[in-house]
Amino acid sequence: MKELKFVDVGEGITEGHVQKFLVQDGQQVKEDQPVVQVETDKAVVTVPAPVSGTVKLNVKEGSDVHVGDTIAYFGTPDELRSIGAQPSAQSPAAAVQKPAVAEKPVQRPQQQAAPPVQQVAEILAAPSVRKLARDMKVDITKVKGTGPQGRITETDLRAYAASAVHGMVKPMEDAHEQHPDEEVERVPMSQVRKAIARNMELAHTIPFAAHMDLIDATHLWDIVMREKPRAEKLGVKLTFTPFILKAVIQALRENPRFNASYDRENQEIIVKKYYNIGFAAEADDGLRVIVVKGADRKSMLDIAREMQDLRKKLEDKTISMEEMNDTSFTITNIGSLGGGFLSVPVINYPDVAILAIHMIREMPVVKDGKIAIGRVLPITVVLDHRVVDGAEGVRFANAVKGYLEDPEFLEMMG
Repeated sequence: MKELKFVDVGEGITEGHVQKFLVQDGQQVKEDQPVVQVETDKAVVTVPAPVSGTVKLNVKEGSDVHVGDTIAYFGTPDELRSIGAQPSAQSPAAAVQKPAVAEKPVQRPQQQAAPPVQQVAEILAAPSVRKLARDMKVDITKVKGTGPQGRITETDLRAYAASAVHGMVKPMEDAHEQHPDEEVERVPMSQVRKAIARNMELAHTIPFAAHMDLIDATHLWDIVMREKPRAEKLGVKLTFTPFILKAVIQALRENPRFNASYDRENQEIIVKKYYNIGFAAEADDGLRVIVVKGADRKSMLDIAREMQDLRKKLEDKTISMEEMNDTSFTITNIGSLGGGFLSVPVINYPDVAILAIHMIREMPVVKDGKIAIGRVLPITVVLDHRVVDGAEGVRFANAVKGYLEDPEFLEMMG
């Protein structure tokens, strides 16, 4: 008999949501046949059968599973008879009856009776977080960790301290109690939404600064409009994005600390020698970041084609976690939604900066001392002030602006 477990897929992911089974309980399946779709923080993962045989499902659709939980068993009908019945939709996978081998209840009373000193030793937290707890005079044993394996993060610590000082917890409970159930709706958060919430909390710990500017994109507009028909003949939808990406790469080469991350624990800046450019992309289940890896080695058409493919995978929910992680810098295209003039986006942790590009509009511009109607692209650079200063942010934005106002140079780059 073979178990299909939810395994560690990396990126600190410890749980998943069983979205859909692709086989039925008791069905004969073949090795590598798709069995179940599990939604994680990053993507929907299709898990295949490890062997051929009869399948016995061990959890229900809509349930959550953690690393190590058994999703299904595979074997002969005789082997599978020893396994208990499927759990209800509300039951956690860990509560399902499993083979007698796994049941050793004798250890639980010992863990409950363990002295407080032992419990403190088992707390997962970085040395910097423990020091911060001491500095803030917070009892770290009372803080609930949201990181991998329950690891306590700086965000967890600060959130606990804020709730204790300002009394944030009880007022929220009171507010809920003031209204009957029919007047409120509790909506369970998807794995993606939970991940977004955690990332936003992490980003909130970054002391940031923002710089805004306007770019005369008239010449860029003309080039993209001119090249669009030729790109379409090659099956590629050309947009402004590949040009913006190439301009960003050139600006990152001149300002390498923007292509970096901050290691708070070791007090180091990690400058990256590769250019993995992320793009914030809207999906029906939440915001994702698709990543063009090694973007500096790709042509304009290659980038346009790859982004087209990544967006299609995002829509079809076939995108992999590998295609959505390991950014060195991120761009968010607010202009594609048609709203806003200037905004301050949230840095994609652990990046050092993010560039927001807005809608290109017809506006008055000054050329050779005369006012003319041109195409103007507003941009915002948000930076981690621990790593780079405001003056560096201005220089970075000026570099991006210079290259986008001279798009022939970018065309020569491919």
